[in-house]
Amino acid sequence: MATLKTAPTTASVDDFLAAVPDETRRRDAIAVRDLMRQVTGEPPTMWGDAIVGFGQRHLRYASGRELDWFLVGFSPRKAATTLYLGEGFPEKEQLTARLGRHTAGKGCLYVKRLADVDLDVLTELVRASVAQARAD
Repeated sequence: MATLKTAPTTASVDDFLAAVPDETRRRDAIAVRDLMRQVTGEPPTMWGDAIVGFGQRHLRYASGRELDWFLVGFSPRKAATTLYLGEGFPEKEQLTARLGRHTAGKGCLYVKRLADVDLDVLTELVRASVAQARAD
């Protein structure tokens, strides 16, 4: 079986965030780190070389595949900050409708500027995602 590239590392989250070249993206990443740390009560951990994750859970798929993954996480990418949230929590659709400017993918949201979203709604999204992940 192949080894998953995205796994927890001992790399410094602070060093990673300090190296984000775009000032706005760096400030946004620090704010998201603080928000996710507050909601999860977990310290941030580097997963692979570009994802900051919080907490950990063990996933088992119907196919038999198993892996360890974070509860929630984010990555300050060049085009947007990617927010990794879970799937299947009932509040997701309603909350994302109220979030503000973003695009969505499977299990993630893309936010170009944190100033374009409602931080209270983002906090609720993270809280609901974490609650679902811990219940699974």
